[in-house]
Amino acid sequence: MQPDQTKIIAVANQKGGVAKTTTAINLAAALAELGQKVLLIDMDPQGNASTGLGVESDRRSQTVYDLILGEATVADCVVAGSADRVWVIPSTSDLSSSDVELHATARRVFLLRDALEHVKSGDGGYDHVVIDCPPSLNLLTINALVAADTVLVPLQCEFFALEGLSQLLLTVREIRQSANPELRVEGVLLTMHDRRNNLSQQVERDARETLGNLVYRTVIPRNVRLSEAPSFGIPALSYDPGSNGARAYRAFAREYMKLDCLEAQEG
Repeated sequence: MQPDQTKIIAVANQKGGVAKTTTAINLAAALAELGQKVLLIDMDPQGNASTGLGVESDRRSQTVYDLILGEATVADCVVAGSADRVWVIPSTSDLSSSDVELHATARRVFLLRDALEHVKSGDGGYDHVVIDCPPSLNLLTINALVAADTVLVPLQCEFFALEGLSQLLLTVREIRQSANPELRVEGVLLTMHDRRNNLSQQVERDARETLGNLVYRTVIPRNVRLSEAPSFGIPALSYDPGSNGARAYRAFAREYMKLDCLEAQEG
């Protein structure tokens, strides 16, 4: 990826309830606070990322479904999110039938990559594209991984958390060997962490021992504000800027951007 190109990051985990959409929304908002222009693509038929960024149903006339079918362009689909400098390509339940409808389509795993070709080369001026994947390794997720530069894996600090990770990493390896040789794992973000809970601490230790430097230093706590914010159609960073969850996602965005490392070097 050239320095002046837009970076595309897929937020993926085939397990549900791991704060995947929460991470996509708040990473986008935190990057925007750092001066980045961000496009969030909602690839989940539930449309929770769209709702969480204030895109109600009456503003979803053109969606990611139209985009991957080739019936609309990015410019046709994009709408402003509730956070400054964050734009959204929304989804609806129409997307749930895409696996069946696209099964016989030529280049079906490349549809999103082809649709984002101009965005990748700088059209629209986006610094980052964040793709919120559905909680399964279906055709939509494969499209996201083929289109992405990197994949970010939210990992809930709960029992069996590491079990499903191996299948996702295997899928990433297979895509690297075929459709997207440049794809890499951005990192693993520990979510829903409770420092008072021995299990959370054990999962964190196991993840760091197993995955090493792939695990981010920043840990996202279990925080009620993160759960409340989507019902108001805004990121937690706007809903309660001083909450533990908002502060954690800001710290994560800085770590993701490697700003702390740069400042340390400059100091």
